Amino acid sequence: MLEVIAFVAFAMALAAFLGGRKTAERLEAEIISLRAEIARLSERQTPVEPAPSRADEAQAPGTIEVEDEGKEDPWSRAARGAREEAGGQEQAEDGGRDGQVAAAAIAEAPTPSAESLESRIGGQWPVWVGGLALALGGYFLVQYSIDAGLLSPTVRLTLAAAFGLALGIAGDVIRRRAMPTIADRFRHAMIPGVLTAAGAATLFGVVYAAHGIYGFIGTAAAFVLLALISLATVGLSLLHGQALAGLGLLASLLTPLFVSSEAPRPWVLFGFLSIAWLATLFASRFRQWTVVPTLANAGLGLWGLAYVVGVTPFEALPVTFALLVMIAGVGLIWPGGGERAESAPGAGRADAAAAGPWERLFAPPYAAVTVSSAIAATVLALLFISPAVTAERFPVQEFVVVIAALALVGALRPTAVYPALFAAFGAIAGTWSLTALSDVLAYLDPALPQLSPEVVVPGSTAMLAAMTLAALFVLLPSFVLDRRLGTHSQFAILWAGIGGVVPNAVLAMSFLMTGKFAFDLLHGLAGFIGGLFLLAFVEWRYRRSAETRDMNTRDMDIASGLLVAGSFGLFVIGLHAWTDGLATTLAVALLGAGYTFATRARSWPVLPWITVGSAIVVLARIAWEPTIVGAGNLSTTPVFNALLPGYGIPALLLVASAYLLRASSATRVRNLLQALASLFVLLTLAILVRHAMNGGVLDSSVPTLAEQSIYTLLAIGASGIFMTLDTKSPSPVFRYGGMALGALSMLSVLSAHLAGLNPYFSGELLGRIPVFDLLFIGYLLPGVAYAGLAWYARDKRPWPYVAALAVSGAVLAFAWASLSVRRFWQGENVADWKGFLQGETYTYSVVWLVLGVSLLVAGSRFDAKSIRIASAVLVFIAVLKVFLIDMSNLEGFLRALSFIGLGGVLIGIGLFYQRILSNTGNGGRGDAGAATIGPDEGTSRA
Repeated sequence: MLEVIAFVAFAMALAAFLGGRKTAERLEAEIISLRAEIARLSERQTPVEPAPSRADEAQAPGTIEVEDEGKEDPWSRAARGAREEAGGQEQAEDGGRDGQVAAAAIAEAPTPSAESLESRIGGQWPVWVGGLALALGGYFLVQYSIDAGLLSPTVRLTLAAAFGLALGIAGDVIRRRAMPTIADRFRHAMIPGVLTAAGAATLFGVVYAAHGIYGFIGTAAAFVLLALISLATVGLSLLHGQALAGLGLLASLLTPLFVSSEAPRPWVLFGFLSIAWLATLFASRFRQWTVVPTLANAGLGLWGLAYVVGVTPFEALPVTFALLVMIAGVGLIWPGGGERAESAPGAGRADAAAAGPWERLFAPPYAAVTVSSAIAATVLALLFISPAVTAERFPVQEFVVVIAALALVGALRPTAVYPALFAAFGAIAGTWSLTALSDVLAYLDPALPQLSPEVVVPGSTAMLAAMTLAALFVLLPSFVLDRRLGTHSQFAILWAGIGGVVPNAVLAMSFLMTGKFAFDLLHGLAGFIGGLFLLAFVEWRYRRSAETRDMNTRDMDIASGLLVAGSFGLFVIGLHAWTDGLATTLAVALLGAGYTFATRARSWPVLPWITVGSAIVVLARIAWEPTIVGAGNLSTTPVFNALLPGYGIPALLLVASAYLLRASSATRVRNLLQALASLFVLLTLAILVRHAMNGGVLDSSVPTLAEQSIYTLLAIGASGIFMTLDTKSPSPVFRYGGMALGALSMLSVLSAHLAGLNPYFSGELLGRIPVFDLLFIGYLLPGVAYAGLAWYARDKRPWPYVAALAVSGAVLAFAWASLSVRRFWQGENVADWKGFLQGETYTYSVVWLVLGVSLLVAGSRFDAKSIRIASAVLVFIAVLKVFLIDMSNLEGFLRALSFIGLGGVLIGIGLFYQRILSNTGNGGRGDAGAATIGPDEGTSRA
């Protein structure tokens, strides 16, 4: 039954073709009449009259459409499309003579209607189903003859081959007689293409049966015949469409499976796949296809993956050859340097205008082809050097060649942005894979090599591969910047970023994993040569752009800045390869400062930022080794040891750099340099104090009160210095940095001086000399420093900040007085476990009242409200102590004396305030007047 259905479908297709011939002849006559009508209208037009009359414009389409009026079948719509095409051709031939008439005729012609459900079901699906039925009919016919034993195998195969050839010939005959409008409207369901596809599938099955089932032909003959059929199918796709090309590609990819041999020959396999891939790419180039070449890239990549993973050991050279063919084809044949195809020019330009330059860069034309090829090449190249597979010899050269070819295509074609990115990723990932196999795991952790694969790559081989890739990614960005910066600026900037990152990454991995840390000549040479080349290229490019004046300055600054940053990174690698310890730290600091000093001769915006980068590198080295030279080599001599130059010289260089840029318009980098310079200065002082106070040892032990006091004094002093710098050269770094330091020092007072390191809680001995003891440096000096800073900041900083400084000073003074009383009664050890004596308790009241009165006098003398408030708080604490503690703990004369003294002090304070209020007139009005003081005056009186 299925055989009958197949033949009926074939007969219906032929009948449709024969019936369409008459319609085609009718359409040809209509086209001739259309041309005659256009010629008649153009003859009526005179040179004086610029356009035909409205009656003529209405008459032409009406005359042409009389014959097809009322017809809505596909042939009538195709006829209207043909009339449009004929009108366009006539306009092109006649040029300016009848341009306006042809334009009017085209404007009035009806446009083809959108594809309807009826058109889809009736014009497309029957064709595909019919083609499938024909192919199945041939298969079932052969199966029936086998089951019934009617024909011999030779006759069956001959008839099947004849049937396939007949289908192909029928498809070509129908294609030659079909109308072009049909091909355009039903290009996804062309009857000739379907018949040709059915014939190709039949012939493919015949060859396979002759080889695999009956054994009539050998492996070589079968392979050649299948290859010819698949390649012929790809060639015929130029006439029948992309679907037939997909079928030919599928046949090409399946051919090696059908004729596999016991001894696989990779050169034959990948040679055939390369030829089939090239045929598909050439066909795609002529017809501008995207889907088929993308599938071809995926198929070639999957074959390579299957071979590399499935064959042990595999031969890398044939796969490399196929990958190089693919990379070269994508770069030179399709899409090559092709621009985006726009079927609707107006809409395409609107979309391009709406998208930004970076969006257009990462959405190149025919991106699927380039992305699929880049993925296939990168994955297979990385798989070559993976320890998970086994090769005849470790294919390091093949890996480098594939990555280099991919990078070269990415540099030559502005639309090949993804090959460039994948090449960069492959270089970094591949270098890591190579160097990780060079015994670096044993250096990081001796237990790791037991879990890792056996080392198969010599360190010299990994180093040579890394240096080759580093040189490649130094040269290619320079080439791209020279050729593409003016025309494709975003592409050039992307390559500049690649040139700044990839050489540093691969060379750093090679040095860390295969180099000699004491002294490495080769890595040092590679770093310095690469850095000098990049700097020289940027200098040459700036001079050339200054001479020609044909370059966007902003794009030039960005691209060159990335390369200059890359040069600094290479110099840093070279310094680490040739120096060690203190010399490396000083060399990096000098190198970074040199870039800022170069701003005197060159106005490159990136130069100060390199100094910032050098400061970050120095900080990283300090975090890795705070002693600079190693704990065992650090001298115990205070101040004059390796810490002084290791911390001090970078700090001085940053201060000099910040001073050099004090008038620069680049406020962000100027402020950042000022902040880094301030940080390094404070860090230098702190580390020297830590070293001196800790017996010449830098460790993580908890600091003593004396050490913490020095840190507090440094923070207070730095805050005052920042305030002075902000007055002379206003900067947010100085303003907010100084306030932040003051706030941090106040927090340290609360956490360390009053709680964690307080001798009353810690039991730390105060020293044998009274007054000039631990309390002097831990409480009195910081208190006086806070008072002085508050006085200095009263007209320079906000009132809350100034008040907080004053209160901090008062709190430290209170703590010093209280602990001094305890030292007087208890001696060097003032720990809490010793309890309180009655005389000690009474002395606290006296001292607190005296201190409160002193603060009141100072607040009145300097008109500082915050100090007067602190005085009131202190007196209130003393009152509470007398009534709550002295009443219960003191006895006899001391209790009475405590209350008498308190009463006298309070009465004196009252008389003092009454006199002040009397001098101001009315107290209430004085308060009201004080409330009207302006903000500036209020700040100054804080």
